Amino acid sequence: MGSQGKGNDADATRVSNAIDEELRQEREARKRKSQREVKVMLLGQAESGKSTLQKQMQLYYSSTTLDREKPTWKPIVYFNILKALRMIFEELDTLYPAITQSPTSTPGSLSPVMPPSTASSAGNVFSYTPASLSHSSNSSYHSHHPEASWTPELQYLRSKILPLVASEDALASELSGGISNRAWPLPDIRATAAKPSPVTNIVAKTLLATQHEIMEIWRHPAVRNLLRTNKLYLEESAAFFLDNIFRIAEPEYIPSIDDVLHVRVQTLGVTEHQFDVAMGGIQYHWQLYDVGGARQAWAPFFDDATAIIFLAPISAFDQYLEEDPRTNRIDDSLQLFTVICTNKLLSKSALILMLNKTDLLKQKLAAGIKVRKYISSYGDRPNNYEEVSEYFRAHFIQVQKRKDTSTRSLYVHFTSMLDIRATQSIIVNVGEAIMRQHLSGVGLA
Repeated sequence: MGSQGKGNDADATRVSNAIDEELRQEREARKRKSQREVKVMLLGQAESGKSTLQKQMQLYYSSTTLDREKPTWKPIVYFNILKALRMIFEELDTLYPAITQSPTSTPGSLSPVMPPSTASSAGNVFSYTPASLSHSSNSSYHSHHPEASWTPELQYLRSKILPLVASEDALASELSGGISNRAWPLPDIRATAAKPSPVTNIVAKTLLATQHEIMEIWRHPAVRNLLRTNKLYLEESAAFFLDNIFRIAEPEYIPSIDDVLHVRVQTLGVTEHQFDVAMGGIQYHWQLYDVGGARQAWAPFFDDATAIIFLAPISAFDQYLEEDPRTNRIDDSLQLFTVICTNKLLSKSALILMLNKTDLLKQKLAAGIKVRKYISSYGDRPNNYEEVSEYFRAHFIQVQKRKDTSTRSLYVHFTSMLDIRATQSIIVNVGEAIMRQHLSGVGLA
């Protein structure tokens, strides 16, 4: 009995040791895995460029996956166009209510706008003069009030394009998996868009049939006036897609990388993107989280984030929040940045600030839009890019110095997310800073 008992004890010891070794190996495996996982948060207000940065990072670190995804973005490009056209007609209907009536006849003076391959002037939207205006009456009234002759044209164009615009809700429903909403989680878009889509096919055919009318309305003086006087605000992607309507309307159209970068998608909740990054001969697994809409509820879930990339669109100095027309978008960005800096749960994360949309800022300043008209504290400073960009940079740096709960450094970059070459260079610098933070956090630096 004694020898048998000793044998049982030895067996139990071997089993126990084997279990201990297995648990040790699991702990080591988890440790190695955690040492190679990099968690990055993209934060900023709506339309700050978070999704575009995610696509730029995907383009740099995992370009083959973005190439494979290009066909799935086609219905979302279509959706961006339909939304822009709806917004144009909503404003036109308000300003020119007579155009909502059915046209009594087809304006004989309307001549179709030809694609760039057949009409060299097609690329210049500001030089366009509709044929009906150039052939209009020589009366003094019409020469001083050309809008008097616009109603028949607008009626006709509206009647031709309206069936296409009417497809917006059906396309949105299909993209969102049946949810009646114009915002949706990005993974659902890709899953849905990858399937054959009857609605997308109908939209594509209607787009092809009405491409000339779409270009006519886009270049129409009535629309140009609305844009020039800021009575019509379109998403930044709208002009790019409408300018390229002939290319996008082609039957074999596949979105380009530029199209994918320009596309605007309003995401809901938190969207995760994953890709592998090779550095120093080691493969690291990056998890990128695009936090859309939510402001503070997400913080407890990301207390172990390696880095926070905060995007602030400094071109938005003349814009206000849609949900609160009294709040300037620059002020809103500063308030959100303050929340990030004061949140103790996020104090261990590297902090990277991207002052984004510098290209649009330069365009607005060149057009003579005065910053002091919208931000009184700007005072009499020169209204040029160098002064304005430095003014905004100083304000964000001041917030971090005064409010940050840690002594971490702040990495600041001026960015234009649609400039691929410049953004890729910045991504290299940002990636190195994030990896330094990661290696320090896991005790390897």
